[in-house]
Amino acid sequence: MAIESDVLVIGGGLAGLTSALSAAREGADVRLVSYKQSTLRNASGLVDVLGYTPDGEGPLTDPYDAIPDLPTGHPYRTVGVETVREAMDLFEEVVPDYRGGHTERNALLPTHGGTVKPTARYPAGASAGLASDPRDVLFVGFESLVDFDAEHAAAHLRAAGVPFDVRGVTIRFPGDLRADAKVTRYAKLLDTNAEVAVRGRGRPVRDALAERVNTEHEGEPRVGFPAVLGDDHTTAVRTALEERLGAEVFEVPMGPPSLPGLRLEDALFEALDEAGASIETGNPVVDFDDDGGGDGERRIERVYVERNGARIPNRAEQYVLATGGLVGKGVESDRERVYEPVFDCHVPHAADRYDWFETEAFGDHPFARFGVRTDEELRPTAADGSVEFGNLRAAGSVLGGYDFAAEKSGSGVSIATGYAAGRRAAEEAT
Repeated sequence: MAIESDVLVIGGGLAGLTSALSAAREGADVRLVSYKQSTLRNASGLVDVLGYTPDGEGPLTDPYDAIPDLPTGHPYRTVGVETVREAMDLFEEVVPDYRGGHTERNALLPTHGGTVKPTARYPAGASAGLASDPRDVLFVGFESLVDFDAEHAAAHLRAAGVPFDVRGVTIRFPGDLRADAKVTRYAKLLDTNAEVAVRGRGRPVRDALAERVNTEHEGEPRVGFPAVLGDDHTTAVRTALEERLGAEVFEVPMGPPSLPGLRLEDALFEALDEAGASIETGNPVVDFDDDGGGDGERRIERVYVERNGARIPNRAEQYVLATGGLVGKGVESDRERVYEPVFDCHVPHAADRYDWFETEAFGDHPFARFGVRTDEELRPTAADGSVEFGNLRAAGSVLGGYDFAAEKSGSGVSIATGYAAGRRAAEEAT
């Protein structure tokens, strides 16, 4: 017997979680299935809407102003600027520990590489680090955490012409963690304020860390650390350090593995659980049945989830495909074609020479823009423009027509298209 739901979401990343939340909030019975770990744990935790145009203009001050001028085929053009706004409102509601929602203007945040990144939403723990703030900054790196070179990051920011003085220092983290220690190890020590050995004596780690920073601190009103300042009690950790340093403390967004990304993943899964959705992770969708389309558009009847060697049927009225792009294996390629592996949805690419590929939607970097194309309802379309399945929608980086890395638009597209796909699926199913 099949496991039944109104809406079945395939994929547990930002787009899939947003789709499931959106559908559940419309009153649908929602089930989410995901095979691999969410890519959120590899993300910085920053939520971008649009930092640059496809032509490279930017950083943009107001991303919403630029959306109507994006190329035809861009996912933002498909869902519309008001839907993007609504989707960001949903994000802000379910993830309250984020900032930036008071304005439609991008914020500028320094990264661990010393660049300045335009972003629409950012963790509260990063808010004291805004690059538009003229107050001076001290970056603090740890000898055992080689992914953040504080001196290098500070030098790059100075070269970029930020409106404040910034310098970097590197210290030994109390407890002398090994170079291969996971970021969660730092976070746990700071969360629990565990005792660590300092010159043969036990000291609470927050006190010991502040003491070491104070030997380098020259009165800068802001102090930036790599994003490891706790997991469950980040506010308490920052507050404790601020009291001991006499300065505002912030986290610098890091590369993978990313604690802010893990925190965001936890918050979204918690919100989805509270919304009453069913969640299954660790098992892939391996096949599906459709009705053959005898009376018009084909419709998916059920998908099969592989669990411990058995194929478990899952049936829904509506389906959302949110399995990721080329990096996440939601889009794959071989010598003959680029393809979507779950439902074999059409993916335009250079070998096809279909009109859509020739348009401005792909620009000068077509490889980065490979993905499923859709109609205005986010339903995947075939090479001739016909709808592949009447009850399937796609969301997130499985979509084509945009370059999320160059545009700094990946999170925003996932949230906006996930929100739209989930809402429309729920409306059709209920």
